[in-house]
Amino acid sequence: MAESESLESVTEHERILQEIESTDTACVGPTLRSVYDDQPNAHQRFMEKLDTRIRNHDREIEKMCNFHHQGFVDAINELLKVRADAEKLKVQVTDTNRRLQDAGKEVIAKTEETIKNRIHQRNIATVIDKLQLCLPALEMYSKLKEQMNGKRYYSALKTMDQLENTYLPKVAQYRFCQIMGENLPKLREEIKEVSMSGLKDFLESIRKHSDKIGETAMKQAQQQKTFHTSIQKQINFSYKKPMYILNGHISEGENRLKSKCQSLEDGDWEDEVLSVQDLVDFSPVYRCLHIYTVLGDKEIFENYYRKQRRKQARLVLQPQSNMHETVEGYRKYFSQIVGFFVVEDHILHVTEGLVTGTYTTDLWNMAQSKIIAVLRTHSSYCTDPDLVLELKNLIVVFADTLQGFGFQVNRLFDLLFEVRDKYNETLLKKWAAIFRDIFEADNYSPIPVANEEEYRAVISKFPFQDAETDKHPYPKKLPMSHSVPQIYTQVKEFIYASLKFSESLHRSSTEIDDMLRKATNLLLTRTLSSGLQNLIRKPHIGLTELVQIIINTTHLEQACKYLEDFITNITNISPETVHTARLYGLSTFKDARHAAEEEIYTKLNQKIDEFIQLADYDWTMSEPDGRASGYLMDLINFLRSTFQVFTNLPGKVAQTACMSACKHLSTSLTQMLLDSDLKQISMGAIQQFNLDVIQCELFASSDPVPGFQEDTLQLAFIDLRQDERKQ
Repeated sequence: MAESESLESVTEHERILQEIESTDTACVGPTLRSVYDDQPNAHQRFMEKLDTRIRNHDREIEKMCNFHHQGFVDAINELLKVRADAEKLKVQVTDTNRRLQDAGKEVIAKTEETIKNRIHQRNIATVIDKLQLCLPALEMYSKLKEQMNGKRYYSALKTMDQLENTYLPKVAQYRFCQIMGENLPKLREEIKEVSMSGLKDFLESIRKHSDKIGETAMKQAQQQKTFHTSIQKQINFSYKKPMYILNGHISEGENRLKSKCQSLEDGDWEDEVLSVQDLVDFSPVYRCLHIYTVLGDKEIFENYYRKQRRKQARLVLQPQSNMHETVEGYRKYFSQIVGFFVVEDHILHVTEGLVTGTYTTDLWNMAQSKIIAVLRTHSSYCTDPDLVLELKNLIVVFADTLQGFGFQVNRLFDLLFEVRDKYNETLLKKWAAIFRDIFEADNYSPIPVANEEEYRAVISKFPFQDAETDKHPYPKKLPMSHSVPQIYTQVKEFIYASLKFSESLHRSSTEIDDMLRKATNLLLTRTLSSGLQNLIRKPHIGLTELVQIIINTTHLEQACKYLEDFITNITNISPETVHTARLYGLSTFKDARHAAEEEIYTKLNQKIDEFIQLADYDWTMSEPDGRASGYLMDLINFLRSTFQVFTNLPGKVAQTACMSACKHLSTSLTQMLLDSDLKQISMGAIQQFNLDVIQCELFASSDPVPGFQEDTLQLAFIDLRQDERKQ
């Protein structure tokens, strides 16, 4: 049993030793552990076995060394023998090498030179290749510099794009290319700054010269309108249909004359037309727009341009404080505005999106409101009708010009109605002064005419027709005074002046007819009526003048129908047309005549009072003087002469004046007789007063004014006679 265990132990130790010999030293740990895990004393036995194995190997090594030792000794001996030969060979080799080196020095020098040349050649070829690769980029950069110096910025931007996208990426490894790439954004900013500077100069230039641009545009519009108006006049003449040119439009059915004038319109007219491009260089705008579009900043440029133009619009719309003083102030104001919007219209049509139709419309609506407010304010200061008329003409040309560019101008034409009212007001003030001068210069006596020539000179100014006057031989007198034909002429001049405002207003003949009639009615009912009323109430106007004024108003009243015909001939609108206004001259002259009649009655009574104040009765006289009082005889003589002047008055006026005078005289004498301060009256005073009453009755019975029924005038003194008898 012990022997069996000992055998197994020996076998296991052999296995372990073989495993240790054949296994990597890093893996012997588990093997050695098994030695300690076996039976007691296994470790000692294993060490013994290990020592035995070591000794066996030592013996094998010794045997091997002994086996090869003799060969090693022989090799050493052979090596020692060769040593001498090796020394000789070394000397020979050294000598050969020396001689070879001496012989190859020149070859080496040539070879080194050749190598250097080959390296240079290779470097040159490399440089040429690299330069050929870089040369297009350098040429493009040089081209870019030339374009920048030549201010060809749009081309420069295209060159920059080619450099960045095509040429520089191929040579990006070189420093100079990096520098060029870094300079390109700076050049773009420089181009933007230069183009923006050009735009600012452009904006400043058109701000300064907008009045010239507008003046040219307005002049062209006016010339074209005048041209078409002349064509229409020729058309009217060729068809023998005289009419007033109202709206400047060529009617249909006149193609013959229109074609006759077409060559002139298409030929010489167009040669003189200057467009806005001829007056303004828009290249800075185009250039700046293109540059900002290429750089992707188009929206920034559009906002800047619109903002600056809005600021300029506000400046243009701000008038000078004294603009209303001269027509040149208005003309410059309109020219600046037209110039501004002509430029905007051109920009709208030649650029895409820089300004839009909506933007331009909004800007014009804002400007139109401001213009209307300015014109309302400044026109209110105008007192000269000629200046107001010039203003109207400028507004019409201004509106027609902008309408030709597509702007809505209806509000401006509506404004003209307000300006028309202002024009009529200034005309009325002017004609009020004219009428006043006529009244002051008139002598208020019938117009003397010595011959047929003088008579025709008068009736050429005033439509006077009287069969009785025509029967009288020369020299003779016309019933009215010089103021009548002058007033009639001035009324026609007023109609002409009012008509001037209606020209070119694009209104129908009916509307213009209505305007003229309303303006004439204002002249008659307000200005002339007021002038007549003031004239009648002037202190220096006597009875003779008042009589003549009544006669004058009668003839002016009769002439109103001729004024109606005069307006009808101008407008070709019959007075029978529906809605046609009538002239109110009849009521005007009737009112003036009634006022003059009342003034006659008043002045006549005042004159009677003046005579009565001269009465100096001696109420205590014992005997009468035997004749009527002197003051009363003077009064009666005055009344006789005055009533003789009344022969030209209408019968009722003269009769009323005579009856009023007699009643007033009777009342005054009665008041004198019944005066409360009069305590007593002698019989002689009563007899003297009776003589005066008798003279009054004789005057009444003498029929001083024809037309009274028998004893009608004497009834004015019946109350006086009764009061006298009571005394």
